[in-house]
Amino acid sequence: MNAILPNATIDVWRARLIDLLQQQPGDDDGAHDLNHFHRVWACARQLLDAHPAADALTVLAACYLHDLVNLPKNHPERHLASRQAAARARALLAASDFPADRLDGVAHAIEAHSFSAAIPPQSLEARIVQDADRMDALGAVGLARLFYTAGRMDSALAHPLDPLGEARELDDRRWALDHIEVKLAKLPAMMQTEAGRKMAELRLQWLRDFRRQFCQEWLTG
Repeated sequence: MNAILPNATIDVWRARLIDLLQQQPGDDDGAHDLNHFHRVWACARQLLDAHPAADALTVLAACYLHDLVNLPKNHPERHLASRQAAARARALLAASDFPADRLDGVAHAIEAHSFSAAIPPQSLEARIVQDADRMDALGAVGLARLFYTAGRMDSALAHPLDPLGEARELDDRRWALDHIEVKLAKLPAMMQTEAGRKMAELRLQWLRDFRRQFCQEWLTG
């Protein structure tokens, strides 16, 4: 299963997975559009370079199908979405002649990618997919996704008087900027691979630099 696959095989399946995605019902969440899946796969490829024992086809399929069921962050069943996505992915792949011996691995990687599901990744492939997906919440693109999602949830940009939360409890439901320290700052330590941790630390530093500059302009104009 961990044999190195030729790039042609990966490219063929990537095109098939994209076509499969585009046949699914539309989702108006711009933070989880096709470009998100492209970015997750691009990041996963970098992590695969550092972990050649991982099965690239399993990782590829999980990267593109992990959000087949995408519930809003404030949905009461959000924690179940990755399990539902895994079940749907398994059915779609089985009907598409995807290698049967990889279906369990893809399903587990999809189940375990979710932060809210809290399912520990048991395979190297699942660890890579989880890291790659969470990486998209960091850095410049992650910042854009943060404010986009906050707008959809009717959150304000930042606390009007104390954007750094120095004299109040942080609340990223009310103030979008708080999300950097409430959740995103925790991600580097939660990365499952060393390569992922190093990449995440760089992206978090960029976010914190932005946060400092934002607060300076927010309070002084």
